[in-house]
Amino acid sequence: MRFVSSKMFSNIFAEGMQLVEETAGYLDGEGRDAARELDRSEALSYAGISMRLTTRLMQIASWLLVMRAVREDEMSYEEAAQDKYRLGSPETSDQRKSEIQSGKELAGLPAELVRLRAETAKLYERIVRIDGELFDQPPLAPAQYDAASRIEALNRAFPGNNED
Repeated sequence: MRFVSSKMFSNIFAEGMQLVEETAGYLDGEGRDAARELDRSEALSYAGISMRLTTRLMQIASWLLVMRAVREDEMSYEEAAQDKYRLGSPETSDQRKSEIQSGKELAGLPAELVRLRAETAKLYERIVRIDGELFDQPPLAPAQYDAASRIEALNRAFPGNNED
């Protein structure tokens, strides 16, 4: 699996872990203070968003750590492909887009929470795409794509056309 050895993975890993730390720092500090100043409905929205945000970030961090374990030969690609190591239950793209664009729930909330939520949703979307590319397609068998195999497949498909 080349991806885990790539610069792209290193960048996503650093970005994801930085976002986890930044969000945790915000929610434990400035965010907690800001939440105290919200009215009841805004405070409920804040609590719901912060819980979903924390859950999403833990899914991202877990996935990144599993991929790092694959890179460091602590886990096989086949193990990492198991459902228990994949991202949480798949959401439809429309659900994720509506979550990113949902303005009603965000009205009156601290700008930093809204920013962290949007960044996390974008990173999650990228990782969902990568996860799908890595694990949802069957691995290619090299023999299927060599010239002899292709000629044999053509001969089977068109049995009367070979001029041996």
